[in-house]
Amino acid sequence: MTAVAVRTRLVLIHPLTVRLTHWMTALAIFIMVGSGWRIYDWDPIFDWLWFPFAYTLGGDPKLSQATHNEEGLAGALQWHFAGMWLLGFSFVIYVVYGLLSGHFRRHLLPLRLRAVVRDLGAALTGRLDHEVGQRNAVQKLLYFGVIALILLMLLTGLAIWKPVQLYSLTWLFGGYPVARVIHFLGMAAIVGFVIVHGTLVVLVPKVLPPMITGRARIKETTP
Repeated sequence: MTAVAVRTRLVLIHPLTVRLTHWMTALAIFIMVGSGWRIYDWDPIFDWLWFPFAYTLGGDPKLSQATHNEEGLAGALQWHFAGMWLLGFSFVIYVVYGLLSGHFRRHLLPLRLRAVVRDLGAALTGRLDHEVGQRNAVQKLLYFGVIALILLMLLTGLAIWKPVQLYSLTWLFGGYPVARVIHFLGMAAIVGFVIVHGTLVVLVPKVLPPMITGRARIKETTP
């Protein structure tokens, strides 16, 4: 019978660039969703949907009404544009870093349909293990999906912000009304991802410290 020694080693899990862009993106999403809900309330897409002011970002509605004769739209637009530039800045840095450093190749590839189906089935039945520093096929797919979703949000946001100057981009999304609906649905998808992501962090709290410090202790077994 062979004896096995178990030891832990402190390793770098998340490089500084990944950590910085992660938290910058999180802040930008918080700003853009909160301000976007206030902007939406000013001109709703769906008559049955309205967001309470308490959950929106744009300043005090009563003060804004008294000074600007509107319920925080100007403040919400300023917050939204600030969040847009922050999101775009962090997105470009992350994508460029991921491509040039090999981060995408090492951590998000390969991605195969069979592995996604296998890991999704394991996750739905509670049999999917999660190790710090390792990404299963479902997580890889979600990361690629979020990257594509953020790009879609940036492009549709530009299309509805400058529909005349960026006419071709607005036309590509089916015109201003359609681009606005796509932008709203993209926001809903991002909110859904944040809820799922936050829930998983609560269920597996050991994944949070490495996203702050960058390092985690990994168990190793040797004969």
